[in-house]
Amino acid sequence: MSVKTPAVIITFLERYKIHHILFWAVYHFAWWTLFTGSVTKVFESIMVPYGVVKYLGYVVYQALGVYFCLYVLIPKFLQKGKYVVFFLSIIGVIILMAMVITSNYYLAGLVANQSVYELYNISPETPITIFKHNALPSCVGATTLGLSIKLTKIWLDSQKRQQTLEREKLETELKFLRSQFNPHFLFNTINSIFVLINKDQEKASKSLAKFSELLRYQLYECNEPFIALDRELNYLENFIELQKLRQDRKNFELHVELEKAINYNLQIVPFVLMPFVENAFKHVSHHKSSKNWIDIKLNVDDKELFFYVSNSRNVLQLAREEDTSGIGLNNVKRRLELLYPNTHILDIVKDNSKYTIQLRLQLNEMQIEKNRIA
Repeated sequence: MSVKTPAVIITFLERYKIHHILFWAVYHFAWWTLFTGSVTKVFESIMVPYGVVKYLGYVVYQALGVYFCLYVLIPKFLQKGKYVVFFLSIIGVIILMAMVITSNYYLAGLVANQSVYELYNISPETPITIFKHNALPSCVGATTLGLSIKLTKIWLDSQKRQQTLEREKLETELKFLRSQFNPHFLFNTINSIFVLINKDQEKASKSLAKFSELLRYQLYECNEPFIALDRELNYLENFIELQKLRQDRKNFELHVELEKAINYNLQIVPFVLMPFVENAFKHVSHHKSSKNWIDIKLNVDDKELFFYVSNSRNVLQLAREEDTSGIGLNNVKRRLELLYPNTHILDIVKDNSKYTIQLRLQLNEMQIEKNRIA
């Protein structure tokens, strides 16, 4: 004969709701012990027929009354906002339970073939005494306990559903932001290569090669919520190289410092840096008589990433830039708010001659479970 494991026993109890019976049996045993002040007396009382009748009366009738409140009155009245009706119905159920349990005392007296007042030492000898001092307090306590447990469970389930809805909403919003970003980047790059084909076919060929590397990364290598920082930096370097091929003006300067001596165990959200670089190339000035420049710096101190991008601006371009700021920069701001709450600082400074962003970002290490959303 096999021995049942605790898990099998628990499953059996839950399947047939036996744990509910055990709960009420233990609850009333504890209540009776508190009322009499002696565990021994309680055991002695329930070992005789009339004691069993009294004990089962409390267990059965209060369980029925409490479950009626939990599974009928709560969904029918409380959850529909009918609070007065719910409150009055609860009072009615408690009084009815107490009346039935009071009647059960007389049944126990019949089983014992003795006056119930003598049997249980009740004075004064009226049903009201049993109702007021025995049945009613127990019914109030049982109902209060049952409602407290049920309402707490409802609240916890509601909180869990709310968190699930918020998480699903966040996932949907982030997927939408990311889906916006990809066409935006593709459109800008393809358009640049198309223009370059007529000017310099060799540069156009190099641009297509770089573009192919970027697409491979975007389609196959960055599908995780978080990726290794070095992979994102390699992507950023390829993107900058592609943008450099487009710059054929003699009065353009590009200064790039991407720190190489970094902790490669760090991870970052994919594509969170690139829109700032893209924005710099998109809105860099087009002076013919003075230098146009872009300055890009990145370094990592412990787990803090510092990213700096600055570009020259032409006062004649300012109005157009305000109207065509693009969805890329707005999306990355939103992604930072959603994915790095309270762990990033983004400063954007604009004046008539330059546009500067400074980003400080607290990064995670690779061994941390990747359970966040991107």
